[in-house]
Amino acid sequence: MRGTLAAAKDWLVDRGYALGWALVCRVPESWARRAFFFGGDIAWRRQGRGVQRLEANLRRIIGPQASGKELRALSRAGMRSYARYWMEVFRLQVISQERILASTESLGFEVLPATGGNSRFGVLAQRLRAGGMVCLPADRDVTGGGIEVEFFGEKARMMGGPAALAVQTGAALMPAVLWFEDAGWGVRVFPEIPVPAEGSRRDKTIAMTQQMARAFEEGIAAHPEDWHMLQRVFVADFDPGRLPAEGGVAEELNVPVSRNGAGGGDGP
Repeated sequence: MRGTLAAAKDWLVDRGYALGWALVCRVPESWARRAFFFGGDIAWRRQGRGVQRLEANLRRIIGPQASGKELRALSRAGMRSYARYWMEVFRLQVISQERILASTESLGFEVLPATGGNSRFGVLAQRLRAGGMVCLPADRDVTGGGIEVEFFGEKARMMGGPAALAVQTGAALMPAVLWFEDAGWGVRVFPEIPVPAEGSRRDKTIAMTQQMARAFEEGIAAHPEDWHMLQRVFVADFDPGRLPAEGGVAEELNVPVSRNGAGGGDGP
């Protein structure tokens, strides 16, 4: 019965996305923008769990000295930014190549599923060794066993996968932050985080992940409204009894590591 309900839910989600792509791509962008902003404003006014979590996260950025009015204005801007993100996801297939090239980097990438399949870490390592580029979201812990870092003056969990790949393959680890501009997007790529000369593979990964968190702090502080963090990221916000122990790099990546450091099995 539970499996049937899950399958039905997946089917409804798939149909919902398909309907969204079909409808949003057929109306003028100005109409779509107003509709999505309207939906973002409704969600913001309802003050659901996601908006409450967003405001708790934003409070860490703007500090306790900011007024409640300032926080509410920022969270509204954040929800509108989040709505724009989804609008552009749905309209991606009708955004012209010229507009993409005029606004930022060219579009074209291979997507690897987060679940299912085998040796995702191995595939990512192969792409890097072949001279490719790998982009991984890392400003939050989606596995429950991420690496603990200091972030805006508090402890937080972040993914260690990017740093682990850099340590294993020698690829350059370069944090990047993105934000919306009036008619396009902004991207800042930070300088490469070098692999420490000494320490174990885990020690190097932890040190590099902390440096990555520092880069994210700078980028998020410059554009807090575009940090769509409606989930828990700070350790203090988790139930201490349910917070998983900080895992090693192999556990966080779900990758068995051999003595020579090579990885196999499932990746991030």
